[in-house]
Amino acid sequence: MTSARILIAMAAVTGAAGLLAGCGTATTPAASPSTSAPATTTTPAASPSAAATQSPSPAPTPGPSSAGVAACTTSALHVAVPSGSGNAAAGSSYYPIQFSNTSSSPCTLYGYPGVSFVGAVGGSQIGAAATRNSAFAAKLISLSPGQTVHATLQVVDAMNYPSGGCGPVTAHWLKIYPPNQTAPLYVSFTAQTCSKPKTVLSVQTVQTGSSGT
Repeated sequence: MTSARILIAMAAVTGAAGLLAGCGTATTPAASPSTSAPATTTTPAASPSAAATQSPSPAPTPGPSSAGVAACTTSALHVAVPSGSGNAAAGSSYYPIQFSNTSSSPCTLYGYPGVSFVGAVGGSQIGAAATRNSAFAAKLISLSPGQTVHATLQVVDAMNYPSGGCGPVTAHWLKIYPPNQTAPLYVSFTAQTCSKPKTVLSVQTVQTGSSGT
């Protein structure tokens, strides 16, 4: 082989080696870091509980009272209906139901007594119980020991009603519940009434004084 051909062959080998060396040094660029911001979670403020947001129930409205003075119980009272004191007007008669404090302590009455005719002490009711007449507003009445107050009772003449619709009978007793009490008292009282549900009795609230006059 001639010198010229040897030089050309050596040059070719050297160039190929350079190319291989260049390929071996190639690097892959590093991945770029993520630029996304980390996600954040916001926890909403806790809602107030139902108990905290619910309006409180209004307190019960207390009934009228007098400081340190209890309501008059049935056992502390004497009841009378003076039949001779009735005032007649327009087919009715009016009587004071008198409540007297027989105890040694003051007490109070408020509102309407319950009144009905009965056949005897502890006996069955005759006809309808008394309706309530709102001629006077209810007010708290204080009774000292021995003091008497009253509620006016209206007794309609049973003969104002047709006999067939009334079923007239003679009653001899009144059953009277003092206001706000569940034990009754009985008063001897004779009058014509209706055995059928007709309005014969009507009662007003307790007022001061022993009568309405």
